[in-house]
Amino acid sequence: MFGICNLSIVPCRAEASDKSEIVTQLLFGDHFEILELAGNWVKIRIFADGYLCWIGSKQFQYISFNTYELISSFPPAFAGDLIQTVKHQRRNEFFPILIGSVIPFIDGENFNIENENYIFEGGIFEPEINLRKSIVSLSYLYLNAPYLWGGKTPFGIDCSGLTQMVFKLHGKNLPRDAKDQALIGETLSFVEEAEPGDLAFFDNEEGFIIHVGLIIGESKIIHASGRVRIDKLDHQGIFNTETKSYSHQLRLLKKVI
Repeated sequence: MFGICNLSIVPCRAEASDKSEIVTQLLFGDHFEILELAGNWVKIRIFADGYLCWIGSKQFQYISFNTYELISSFPPAFAGDLIQTVKHQRRNEFFPILIGSVIPFIDGENFNIENENYIFEGGIFEPEINLRKSIVSLSYLYLNAPYLWGGKTPFGIDCSGLTQMVFKLHGKNLPRDAKDQALIGETLSFVEEAEPGDLAFFDNEEGFIIHVGLIIGESKIIHASGRVRIDKLDHQGIFNTETKSYSHQLRLLKKVI
């Protein structure tokens, strides 16, 4: 069985319980494979990053295998404004969707998911010609978003959610968690080698990677720590410009594009 997110944002939990932690989110248009049914919960594998989690059984639309395959192979179109509107034609209802939502099969303003028809009122994201510049520019739209564990939107986002989303809109699907993002790409030896659009990873005292940020140039990094913010980056780590102290210890640098 397969499904697609037909709501603005759906919380994805570690276990089949409202009390379980939110580990990530689905945005409108994210599709997935259904692995297990358990009462009011379904266990899913998200197509874009392979993440396993649980969502409420009333918070998605079932789709056929053929539709799942089509969406998986169809070049995705992403909502490019902070907030846009979708109209569900049968119900004659409007609801908001957020930047990074997938608009499948769009033709002008119209699109169809199985037998449900929608009208999209908003702008489709179009990357700049300079890919690295485009990635950095997009990251600024999340500036000052509050930190939210498992979040993926400008209204709440975590460190790996930020990097995952800005790359997602540029056609590159990163793993969901920082420790897994650190496993891909080319390792750089020095901060001076890094370019805007590269990723920096940070570890704790036990040596586990716990944080990631996007290098934006001029020895600066944008990352989610309390809020999405810009701080200084050097060979030691992130220097918080407000506390005048280092907040994160640099572990490695990666070029993923």
